[in-house]
Amino acid sequence: MVTTKRVYDPPGPDDGYRVLIDRLWPRGMSKARAHFDAWLRDLGPSPELRRWFGHDPARWEEFRRQYQAELSRPEKQALIEDLVQRARHGTLTLLYGSREQRFNDATVLQELIEGELAK
Repeated sequence: MVTTKRVYDPPGPDDGYRVLIDRLWPRGMSKARAHFDAWLRDLGPSPELRRWFGHDPARWEEFRRQYQAELSRPEKQALIEDLVQRARHGTLTLLYGSREQRFNDATVLQELIEGELAK
């Protein structure tokens, strides 16, 4: 099972393995308060793509397409495969810092991992 959650929200007993996937550390968040198991900043969108997108819903589809292309790069595949394996054996919670709950990088990564699990 793969879920997404704001890193600012309190951890829950059903969160399982918690992974922060943003490239930048969330503002005002201490590492102790974040309660994460791993920080995979290399899975976050490139700085250029992140800045261009700016969580603008009108740019969502293009952001999604470009971010999926970034995630398909060979250097990201081992990280993604590790997350797929963790999701096969328990709950995987992808943590993100954005206020936007629908249009964010965690949603794209969740779709990708769920697609791999369905194979």
